[in-house]
Amino acid sequence: MPTRITVTPRPKDASLNPPDHWIGNPPTQFRNPWPSFRQKHSLESILRVRFGRDRNFVPVPEDKSELVQTQNPEWGAGKHGLRATWIGHASFFVETTPSQDQKRGIRILIDPVFCQRMGPTSFTGPKRFIDPPCRLEDVPEVDVVCISHNHYDHLDLDAIKTLYFDKRRAQPLHFVCGLGTKTWFVSCGIQEEHVTEMDWWDEADVVVEAVGSLKLVCTPSQHSSRRSAWDDCKMLWCSFVIEELGSTPSKRLYFAGDTGYRSITEDDIATGKDISQLPRCPVFAEIGAKYGPFDLALLPIGCYTPRTFMSGDHCSPEDSIEIHIDIKSKKSLGMHYGTVRGGLSAQYEDVREPPKAWKEACEKRGLRWDEEIFLCNIGETVIIE
Repeated sequence: MPTRITVTPRPKDASLNPPDHWIGNPPTQFRNPWPSFRQKHSLESILRVRFGRDRNFVPVPEDKSELVQTQNPEWGAGKHGLRATWIGHASFFVETTPSQDQKRGIRILIDPVFCQRMGPTSFTGPKRFIDPPCRLEDVPEVDVVCISHNHYDHLDLDAIKTLYFDKRRAQPLHFVCGLGTKTWFVSCGIQEEHVTEMDWWDEADVVVEAVGSLKLVCTPSQHSSRRSAWDDCKMLWCSFVIEELGSTPSKRLYFAGDTGYRSITEDDIATGKDISQLPRCPVFAEIGAKYGPFDLALLPIGCYTPRTFMSGDHCSPEDSIEIHIDIKSKKSLGMHYGTVRGGLSAQYEDVREPPKAWKEACEKRGLRWDEEIFLCNIGETVIIE
């Protein structure tokens, strides 16, 4: 089934007034242009965190009942509504509500990662401790793949190639990514016309013939990008808004990708600053005002400690509760936890901590657990009717 994507052009004065997140015109790098992002890590600070005395390494529990549970995906088969199946970490299979005369909706695969190691080689990078709930080949045929940024735990080279070169496909797969990322896809052998780059606030109409249509919006996040020592922040990071078109009532989904919400420094801790009063990333309230309310939001809750090092790029569960409120989400699902172990966060964060903190933050804010704020199994499908 052919997929047609049209991207709304940027305003005509963009060449004279480049966006604040651009470095250069045209951009050669990108940045987080808000007071909520203050962290620039030196080699000294990285080594201090990596080998510091305040590390609190807790092994992954051998008792599997203490970990996120996994189930065989059913992809919401036979159910009506917007569907989101968690494949683990930040990977999701999303299917829009089918129209009355169609058997299925538009299928979007977000940040698909199936590898065992999230790094430049098969023996480096964070290691998976929970297997995917299925093989990549078992995922139903998708129409679009959305990539939030190029970090290895969100952009899996083998998965991208397997999806694109699948000989069972009747039509080429289409990829959507942030500015500067198309060259990476082309280097993998993917044809340029099958990749759509988007800048923050760009909107695209996605039309899958004989299936339906949706609006896809590339929205900001507070993060970074890098796959090597030579491409720091040269590929734009983003979040996504998915809005159904044609269904009544139409549903809206928000995928946050990786993001921070505010930056906490060592000085903030040393001087006893009230963390809640630190500058917050303003884009989430903007997203909520422009595209909310959302029927479902997929928000990161893991890999966030130590806070003085990770906070600028990674939300704590408490931060993600604030994002839930800012974007005006009716229901928010915690993700980006319980799947992968490695990197700096492994030296500090018990893999059982994020879901507990997510629930505590929910209750502290007076929200309804398992109604407004919730979790699901890996392989489970959340259905919004």
